[in-house]
Amino acid sequence: MKKRLIFALAVVVMAMQLNAQEVKKSEVYEIMDRVASWQCQQELKHRPADWTNGALYAGMMAWAKMAEDERYIDWLIKQGETCQWSKMPRAERERYHADDYAVGMMYLEMYRLKKDKKMLQPMKEHLDYIIANPSSRSMDHNWWRDESPAQRWTWCDALFMAPTVFAKMYSITGERKYLEFMNKEYRVTTDFLYDHVEHLYYRDSRYFHQKEPNGKKMFWGRGNGWVFGGLAIILPELKDNYPEKMWYEKLFTDMAHKIASLQDENGYWHASMLDQESYPNPETSSTGFFVYGLAWGINNGYLDREKYLPVVLKGWKALTEAVYPDGKLGWVQPIGENPKKTKKSMTEVYGVGAFLKAGSEVYKLAE
Repeated sequence: MKKRLIFALAVVVMAMQLNAQEVKKSEVYEIMDRVASWQCQQELKHRPADWTNGALYAGMMAWAKMAEDERYIDWLIKQGETCQWSKMPRAERERYHADDYAVGMMYLEMYRLKKDKKMLQPMKEHLDYIIANPSSRSMDHNWWRDESPAQRWTWCDALFMAPTVFAKMYSITGERKYLEFMNKEYRVTTDFLYDHVEHLYYRDSRYFHQKEPNGKKMFWGRGNGWVFGGLAIILPELKDNYPEKMWYEKLFTDMAHKIASLQDENGYWHASMLDQESYPNPETSSTGFFVYGLAWGINNGYLDREKYLPVVLKGWKALTEAVYPDGKLGWVQPIGENPKKTKKSMTEVYGVGAFLKAGSEVYKLAE
């Protein structure tokens, strides 16, 4: 009896501690609005259909659905119209590149909202071409060395850029060809880049044998943020009776367990997953995607609330501390492909996209 009473008291104390850490919906809303407003006032540095903006639009779309202000939807429609609801324009020989259709995530969500076929059709035609003319190029083809086009998902970032769009297209149209292609390519990429010991992804094959200064394997923070954030986008599009869904669920929970264990004492993750001492400064694009994925996992019953909520709240607090008074998000590692040191003054649109995705799920958790 005494043991049960002690256990019950411990549960109550833990619950009180968790509630004490809870954030308010009004606070989450206010800082998301500040960050989104600042970003919308900046001139886009990259071409409108660039992958960087694809990640921004994904986060901005999540915010626009929450915002009590139509200007964010209007801003996104303006970007879509500028891009003619199509992919990033490149040479014909590069039409397979995953980065070039990451913008499709926003297009398809806008189609769900507006039911305007012009928002859907160009991307559908592009994906149809890829499916009808699949690349036979080897996964270990070093496209970054000989500057030939990237035709397969041979770098982990691609798992955010491409399968998210295929999964949404399947969910919207009901055509299984999008799901079958996505699953086939996703599994091939995972077989190639996923480390089953560390439950993390190598950025690409160049890093299989590279080590950090501390002697540990090199796993890039944002690279794994791309994958983890992408899984939180893909899973809702998969029906519960889809036989392969359990595979994605296990991948998500395995990564979540590892990712949560690597959060620093201040709530951030760093440019290198396994060598924080060599990269001591925060990195908010990876932190944003990790907070987003973990919060989404709690909200959708994949992750234990008691275990992961403190991680999410600590991470969200860290993210908000990286926001300048005017709404600029700092500590974002610039465009790259491996761990680099950061400065607070650094910002980028994909970091903002990750922040807004994170906020959209923390908002649901907030009391």
